[in-house]
Amino acid sequence: MSTETITVKGMTCDGCVNSVTKALKGVAGVQEANVDLAGAKATVTFDASKTNVAALKEAVEEAGYDVD
Repeated sequence: MSTETITVKGMTCDGCVNSVTKALKGVAGVQEANVDLAGAKATVTFDASKTNVAALKEAVEEAGYDVD
């Protein structure tokens, strides 16, 4: 398992946190997604043989948020 922290811009409330969490958990291979509203970041644990950081960032962007 790999763990990556992604900076997420544009989150303003718990609803945003839920949206980002749902988007990340919807990616095949993601085991855990912890989204921090105050820190504007998401820490994701995933199976690197099934997905990658680019796919995780794409999922967040498709949910309507910006990533670094």
